[in-house]
Amino acid sequence: MVLTAGSTSANETLMFCLANPGDAFLIPAPYYPGFDRDLKWRTGVEIVPIHCVSSNGYKITKEALDEAYERAHKLNLNVKGVLITNPSNPLGTSTTRDELDLLLTFTSAKKIHMVSDEIYSGTVFDSPEFTSVLEVAKDKNMDLDEKIHVVYSLSKDLGLPGFRVGLIYSNNENVVSAATKMSSFGLISSQTQHLLANLLSDERFTTKYLEVNRKRLRERRDRLVSGLKKAGIGCLKSNGGLFCWVDLRHLLKSNTFEAEHSLWTKIVCEVGLNISPGSSCHSDEPGWFRVCFANMSDQTLEVAMDRVHGFVEAMVMNTNLGKQKRTMWDSRRRSLINKWVSKLSSVQCESER
Repeated sequence: MVLTAGSTSANETLMFCLANPGDAFLIPAPYYPGFDRDLKWRTGVEIVPIHCVSSNGYKITKEALDEAYERAHKLNLNVKGVLITNPSNPLGTSTTRDELDLLLTFTSAKKIHMVSDEIYSGTVFDSPEFTSVLEVAKDKNMDLDEKIHVVYSLSKDLGLPGFRVGLIYSNNENVVSAATKMSSFGLISSQTQHLLANLLSDERFTTKYLEVNRKRLRERRDRLVSGLKKAGIGCLKSNGGLFCWVDLRHLLKSNTFEAEHSLWTKIVCEVGLNISPGSSCHSDEPGWFRVCFANMSDQTLEVAMDRVHGFVEAMVMNTNLGKQKRTMWDSRRRSLINKWVSKLSSVQCESER
């Protein structure tokens, strides 16, 4: 186990350890927008999305894995591994045991690395319960596999992002050795380590804290989903994380990412709500947005829901007015055409006489 200055540092360190510039990692999309910075900027590693779709709840499939792997090779990229976030950011869903089994089978067959970022593991508040990749690896007698690596941090589960405490867990001695040397560029202070060691040794407190936190997250998720439902907006069913994947496709003027960007601009600038468009998460389908619900008070959430209701009502009203105007114009145009045809007919009749 290697301590790092947060999971951002842990993920970048693993990229330095496992890949060379120009190599690639496969990542299920939609994925956390920050990975384009964390994994690529300084390492030179490329990301190839594993395209997952809403029609099956964004499940990872063998077909999607094979397609991404082949696409990488067509781009002359050497695939070094697969990286997932479990639970997913931005979807708020945990990776199922079957999906983890599929991923380990795939990476083992390809002889590539499997990295699981489990920074949100303690936030899972609904079924299915959280399953670590290490649990599935143990069931497959792969628990000592040197190509399986886990990233974790205290930022989300304990609400301590400013403490910058993350870690890499790996059975690969070369990775641990190299990561330990690299950790010198992002050390955790002795004072921070001492404070957290005392906090984490109080198992009664940490157990209660996580229990209460999960309860509050579930209640907040339910309030958000309920409020959006009243406005005619649906969400992907989530069971963890700090956000929901919200479906606003019915509010797009067209099924394009340009229309998604236009809608996002209105929501941010006119409604005053800060949400993330699906395109920033490399979603293949326009109209999905990530909405965070855990970083505000109950009162702020109520204000946000009121604004959403008002915005949707205004859009529906404008759409209906537009339809009415088009209907009135179509009716008037038909009347003019009929008069014109009638006039032409009468003129033709006169000439024939």
